Amino acid sequence: MFLKRVDSIIQNYLMKFRFLSVLSMRIILGTAFIIHGKSKFPLPPQKLMEYFGFSPFFASFIALSEVLAGLMLIISFFLKSFIGNLITRVSALTIVVIMIFAFYLAHKDWFINEKLFTSEQIFLFVLGIYFLVNGNEDFKKKVFKN
Repeated sequence: MFLKRVDSIIQNYLMKFRFLSVLSMRIILGTAFIIHGKSKFPLPPQKLMEYFGFSPFFASFIALSEVLAGLMLIISFFLKSFIGNLITRVSALTIVVIMIFAFYLAHKDWFINEKLFTSEQIFLFVLGIYFLVNGNEDFKKKVFKN
C-alpha cells in the first residue's frame, strides 16, 4: 500500500512535466532531420545523385523533405488545433518513409547484425512511428484541456 501511494505521488508530480519529454523527443528528431537534410545542400546533392543514381530533382526533393519534415515536426508541437495534429502526422510519415528507404538502400545488412541498434537510424525511425501514431492528441488533451 505504501509503495502504491509513493508511485501515485511521483506520478502526479511528474505528469506536470510530461510535455517536456514530448517536446524534447520532437526537438531531437526534428533537429536530426534538419541537420541530415541541410548536409545535402547545396542542391542538387551530388552525393545522392552519384551514390544512388538519383535524378537532380529527386535528390533535391529528399534533402528538402528532410529539412521540412524536421522543421514542421517541431513547429506543430505549438499548434493546438487539428492542424498541428495533421502536420505532426504528415511530418512523421515523411520521416518514417525516408528511414524505410534509407534502411533499404543504404543499410540493407543492418537487419542481420548489431549495427541496427548501435546507430541513430533505428531510433529516428522509432520516434517517427511514435509521432505518426500519436500525433498531437495526447499532448493536447493533457496540457491544453480544450
